[in-house]
Amino acid sequence: MKHIKILTTRATPLLAAASMLILAFAARADTTAFSVVANPPVSPALQQARRHMLDADINMLTFHSMDQIFYTRKVTRSGPVWTLPREDKELAFNYSFGGKTYTPEQFLDRTYTNALLIAKHGKIVYENYRNLTNERTRFISFSMAKSITSMLIGIALSEGQIRSLDDPIDTYVPQLKGSGYEGVTIRQVMRMRSGVSYDERYDFGTHSQAQQVFEDAIVQNTKRFADLAPSLHRGMAPGSKFNYSTMDTAVLGWMLERAVKEPLATYMTTKLWEPMGMESDGFFIADGPPGVGRALNGMGFNATLRDYARIGLLMLHHGRAMGKQIVPREWVELSTASTAIDGVNPIGPSPIPLGYGYQWWTLHGTGAYVALGLQGQFIYIDPGTDTVIVKLSYFPPGNNNALETESLTFFRAASAWHPG
Repeated sequence: MKHIKILTTRATPLLAAASMLILAFAARADTTAFSVVANPPVSPALQQARRHMLDADINMLTFHSMDQIFYTRKVTRSGPVWTLPREDKELAFNYSFGGKTYTPEQFLDRTYTNALLIAKHGKIVYENYRNLTNERTRFISFSMAKSITSMLIGIALSEGQIRSLDDPIDTYVPQLKGSGYEGVTIRQVMRMRSGVSYDERYDFGTHSQAQQVFEDAIVQNTKRFADLAPSLHRGMAPGSKFNYSTMDTAVLGWMLERAVKEPLATYMTTKLWEPMGMESDGFFIADGPPGVGRALNGMGFNATLRDYARIGLLMLHHGRAMGKQIVPREWVELSTASTAIDGVNPIGPSPIPLGYGYQWWTLHGTGAYVALGLQGQFIYIDPGTDTVIVKLSYFPPGNNNALETESLTFFRAASAWHPG
């Protein structure tokens, strides 16, 4: 996830923002009550709750309460559960960061942790929930959803519903003809090299493309997130340069729905969530009510800590779970192959430069890779040590380079740790 200077403009003081959030929770609507074509206006209280969901004063709560403030698209579980064996261990290691040595317990506090799970050799060896969360709590993924989108595209490609990664994406979404996306291949969009001019930023108090789409699609639900894409222009030659863009992933989701001819959440239910034996239902937040809005596949998935761990373990096991090949092995290898990103390290100074695959971040030169989401969401996978780590956080908004670097440093230490 690319980081740019992030400023949060408070329209209200903390008390007012928290009050509006509480009002929004109390006024939660059952989406089944709406007509499939209705698009009722979003109340001012709910709009304010959405505008302030990233704020440091309340994000410890909002990051695991998204179904209270957004329309959702359920991704349901069914059938036998993929049982994760466990062998609980004390975290008997330290890590060094910034010239000092810290314990794992200090790490939890230093890096705003809501939940942490470590799996070694297919077994859970550590699981910790904080801030009144538990194994049933569903946490926001933010941009970890991009990596899930990649898994779904790999499945659709193997089924022949997407013919080739080298197909122009406007072949599947004709609305993109005449835009910067015309003629751009799916492969180029997967690698965040579409060439389309879009400035990924999260300072939503200023005028920008990101502010426009955030306000229209996420806060007010008057437009769909991907509706901006047909109006975007080309800023550079497709394939020439890495430019991290949630709009690219939204366009991939649009393309996927056209290719498989069903909603993304439905496709994910039948092709990924049910076959994997997930423990709990997941859900996407949506940019409008049923029949109107789309699942926010670039930043809006929600699941339990253990089910995120199952995603990591599926990838670690080359796409296999429950005795079945669910994501093609070749896709796991292709999508997580490390490609340098033009010398840009989005998390700032780091002992490990990041690379990028197909919607997966890679720790260049280590063999490890990570699904990474805004304000501290991680699924870290290290095939070399047979380790999966899931950390769900509530980083404050702003420049979190140090927090992300410290988290990656801890993950490397946890990977090297040999329990018992």
